[in-house]
Order: sequence, then structure tokens, then C-alpha cells
Amino acid sequence: MSTFSEPKPGLNPEQLSFFHTNGYLIIPSALPPTTVTNLLNQTHSLLSSLDITTHPLTKFSTGGQDGTDHVGDDYFLSSGDKIRFFFEQDAFGPDGQLTKPKHLAVNKIGHFLHGLSPPFAELLKGVPGQRALPKDVAKDLGFEDPRCLQSMVICKQPEIGGAVPPHQDSTFLYTDPPSAVGFWYALEDATRENGCLSFLPGSHLWSRIRQRLVRGGRTGTEMVENEGRQFPRDTREMKYGEDKKVEEEEYVMGEVKAGDLVLIHGNLLHKSERNLSKKGRMIYTFHVIEQGEGYKYDERNWLQPPEGGFTRLYQ
Repeated sequence: MSTFSEPKPGLNPEQLSFFHTNGYLIIPSALPPTTVTNLLNQTHSLLSSLDITTHPLTKFSTGGQDGTDHVGDDYFLSSGDKIRFFFEQDAFGPDGQLTKPKHLAVNKIGHFLHGLSPPFAELLKGVPGQRALPKDVAKDLGFEDPRCLQSMVICKQPEIGGAVPPHQDSTFLYTDPPSAVGFWYALEDATRENGCLSFLPGSHLWSRIRQRLVRGGRTGTEMVENEGRQFPRDTREMKYGEDKKVEEEEYVMGEVKAGDLVLIHGNLLHKSERNLSKKGRMIYTFHVIEQGEGYKYDERNWLQPPEGGFTRLYQ
């Protein structure tokens, strides 16, 4: 794993090369400490405001790469233009009641923080001391009309933070052809002990988007076979290979410090383990997709655009 300490407003050639080769990139100190503190304070304020007496107690589950039992109730499906709270599966006892205080029971807050929460919205335009601004990164990655969507704080709570199995972001945020890139900001240190990300380097070059999460089915969402393109439009003439058998030891641990930014290619296989430690790790993440000519965001995707469309990065 490599990191780089001198990013410019966007990405330098070395960083671009690493991202295109490996499918991820860690940019240290992308956010200044004051911004990290402000975002943590905002997160704690949101958690304090949560009224569990009126909450449907929706638990969040990714369902894995096959989407089995992925959360799909109306509270989830209508969250694209709202700020809503989703609980850890292990935060409940056999009687269905919370066994943890609410601020230690929430799995994530989403999915429109970049539109409704000013401290998080500011990151799209840039704050003093912020490195690798999203619009500059998108430009360096070749985006013509990048749109921001699905912003959320993921809490990874102490002792009960659930594992996230290997997955590809474009499975859940599909465009034809695939175009999603994740921006993942650590608000607290993410370590091996508290469930940091792990990446399968280079898997974006051979792991196809074979399935998609769409609205429908018994639980409100379901996985279907992807009949569209399975790799992004290739402007660098890379040759994609065939799917490979993956060994566990091939994954690379992505430990990061608070303020670091991780960029994640939409086809890259990545995961995180359970957090059984006493220390949580909060992060803020959003995704960018291409809405320029020749790209289609499907009306079956679980996440649908708010009124006015997804947020433009190029103003």
C-alpha cells in the first residue's frame, strides 16, 4: 500500500497512476483538524437529535455482494433527499429493544448530508486547508458532468460494528457504463482493531459489475443480473482481464488517520471487518457518478435523484 503526502488541488501524476493501477488511493491530511472536529461535532449533534420514540428502528444490512436481506423498507428507500438514521443489527436484544445508548447504536446517517447539513456540504466546494477538492479530483479522473450522491456518516460502533463483506460500489449506484467513485473521509483513526477498510488492489480491472441492487422484490430491494456494461468507459486503453479466484491474503489493509481521504473505484472489491474493540471509527463518505453524454443512471436503482437532480460538482 502507498500513500502520498504532497497532493495538489487535484491529483498529481503519481497519484493518478496509483489509482488507475490499484483502484484506490489514500491521501493523507486531506481535511484540516478543525474541519474534522466540526464534522464530528455535527455528527454528535445529529445523533443527539434522534428521537427513537418515533423511529421505525430500521437496521442497516448490506446483504453482501448477492444482496440477500439488504435493507429495503420505505424509510430506507425514501432517504435520498433526507437525513435518516440506521441502526447496527447487533444493537438490539432478543426483545427487539436497544441494548446500547442511541449514540452508540446507529450504524449510519444518510443519505443527503451533502445537501442538508452545511458542515458536510462545504466539503464539495472546499474549506480552508482542504486538499484534493472533489471537483478537482473529478476533473483529473476525466469526469465531464460529475454528480454527488449518497452521502453518509458511517459510525462503526465499538463492540457491535458490523462487518461489510467484499463488494463493489457500482453494484449499488449503477450507471451504464459504470462510473462511480467513492470519497471516504476518516473522521477518526481507522485501524485493524476497529474495522478499517481492506482493498483488493487491481480488482477493478478484472472484477465485473455482474449484478445490481434495484427496487423491488420481497424486501423492497433485490439483486438482478446486470444487462448493461460491466466496466467503465476506458479512456486509457487498459485491457480488462477475466474474473479471478481471490485469496483472503491478497486484500491490503487500509489503516488511515483522522482527516485522510480514500478514493475508491466503483469496480474495486473492498470490505471491512467487525469492530469488536472499545473504540469506534466514524467516517464521512459520498459518491460521485458521471451524468455526462453517454451515461445513464437507471430508474430502477434503489437511490433515485431528489427534486432538481443529483448535486453538480462543476458549478
